Amino acid sequence: MSTHFGLDDLARTSGAVTRSISAENFTGAKGGGGRATEGTGARAAGRLGRGWKVSPSIDIAAGETAVLGEIDGPGTIRHIWCTTAPHAAWRTTLLRMYWDDAEAPAVEVPLGDFFCNGWAVFSQVSSVPVAANPNGGLNAYWPMPFRRHARITLENLSAEQITLYYQIDYELGGTADDAAYLHAQWRRSNPVTTGVDHTLLQDVTGRGSYVGTYLAWGVNSPGWWGEGEMKFFLDGDGEFPTICGTGTEDYFGGAWNFDVPGQGYTAYTTPYLGLHQILRPDGRYASQQRFGMYRWHILDPVRFQDDLRVTVQCLGIAHGHGNGLPHRYRANHDDIASTALFYLDAPSCPASLPATPDLLDLEVDSPS
Repeated sequence: MSTHFGLDDLARTSGAVTRSISAENFTGAKGGGGRATEGTGARAAGRLGRGWKVSPSIDIAAGETAVLGEIDGPGTIRHIWCTTAPHAAWRTTLLRMYWDDAEAPAVEVPLGDFFCNGWAVFSQVSSVPVAANPNGGLNAYWPMPFRRHARITLENLSAEQITLYYQIDYELGGTADDAAYLHAQWRRSNPVTTGVDHTLLQDVTGRGSYVGTYLAWGVNSPGWWGEGEMKFFLDGDGEFPTICGTGTEDYFGGAWNFDVPGQGYTAYTTPYLGLHQILRPDGRYASQQRFGMYRWHILDPVRFQDDLRVTVQCLGIAHGHGNGLPHRYRANHDDIASTALFYLDAPSCPASLPATPDLLDLEVDSPS
């Protein structure tokens, strides 16, 4: 499936039709928007009445799952925008996507992590497929084709009601014969077992392309933490991978510890990769450094024909400092939460799914 879209494509006619689901049009039906007579904005609309932002959002009660969209295909979701109140919901809700009536979700990721904001603290992201904008406008442009049906849900795991504003923009029309399905999986090692790689993906079988990585990385040791190599085990690889990187910061397009002399850790957000979030200790309760990093394999997808496994090492640098030990690599025990995105020729891959996380698995401590 092509992931490229040039400006020339905008000038081409198409038999597809555009639709959009939101709290103002729950089904995306033609002419179905702005008809609400009750909703979260009804009181504010007052005498303005119907058609004046009566239903801009939905409330999701504690423990409930909201169906955000049900779409009969064939079609392709082109854009998802959302925001929540409060931002803490980014790590207490689970976003799921199901394709073609599959029982298992292809996407099961905390809401914020899907949009590269896994620490539940807003950070700007300015990339091609994901944009996070002030103050908490979360956007995804990954193409999401489906043939028969698409279903998107959001589960509120917290003990409090949340408010969700959202819009799902899609087109109805035929999909290419070789169109694959978007998958996304979340895993957390908290902490990483010393000497054991953090796994991003395992037991993925079929034909597809690995297209993206987001890491929310919390550092638990002093010194530099990002020497670990990203490894891609492709099509029957055993102990050793076909693709082995040279360091964590290298994989995300940086170099030399992301450390600009005199400036320290330096954030950046670009179309395809970034270290967009740096959360520093505050001397009180925010005791550890935390980072957010993304790498999109859009111009360089990792193709696989049979199977895929992806890992990253938790590896730092230890300095001797007169203790008699040499300057050396050190296996760390950091907190790593990963979101891995890939396209697969099947609408689900149940054998590869990690256990569904609960609130303790998802928890991030906020200093506020």
